[in-house]
Amino acid sequence: MKEIKINAANKQPREVNRAVKQAAKENDRIIIENPNSMHYLLAGLTEPVDIVIDGSAGYFAATMIHGARVHINGNAGWFPGDNMTQGEVIVDGSAGDGVGQGIYNGTVVVKKDVGSRTGEIMKNGTVIIGGNSGFMSGRYMMGGQLIILGDISEDAGESMIRGTIYVKGKIKSLGKNAMIEELDKDEIEKLKELLENYEFTLTEEDYQKFQKIVPRSDRPFYGKDSEEG
Repeated sequence: MKEIKINAANKQPREVNRAVKQAAKENDRIIIENPNSMHYLLAGLTEPVDIVIDGSAGYFAATMIHGARVHINGNAGWFPGDNMTQGEVIVDGSAGDGVGQGIYNGTVVVKKDVGSRTGEIMKNGTVIIGGNSGFMSGRYMMGGQLIILGDISEDAGESMIRGTIYVKGKIKSLGKNAMIEELDKDEIEKLKELLENYEFTLTEEDYQKFQKIVPRSDRPFYGKDSEEG
């Protein structure tokens, strides 16, 4: 395995991203040192390379990536994994608003708490939050699965159209067009397999606590289906 280190200290995001894209053509693994919460790291990267950000990243980390596997050792700002089409983003710490916003595929994992609007307008893929998630998580969700191991705040699943939200903790309130359904055994087994793969350790009792939020209608803005009830 070929590996290279890139020092991001005293560089602009464009310089670092250009260096990463060049290095990704010839290396299997890239370590970015001294990221210092830099914004837009790895934006638009399309090479299937392993990347470690050795520290915290700022806004839009790994936005619009396709195929890269990104591990952030610290925290992330707003919108990590925004609009990614394929790949993986793992954040060891916490993150801000809009985690996994608009993703088309791939997986975004944040091990601790996140801000609001997690998984907003996501089309497919998986977003996993190890802690709590803020208000309007799953807003306008069009597909995929959002998994919250902590609590979820107000208006969960606001105006969601498709997709599923799994919540182990408390649900403060549901948004428009969102409702709660029971999980079946197959869903619990799939959750267990997925979460163990990302080193989340839950008991059998924990898995029985999960609730499932789904859309009440797939046409919430038309006719009677748009009414709350």
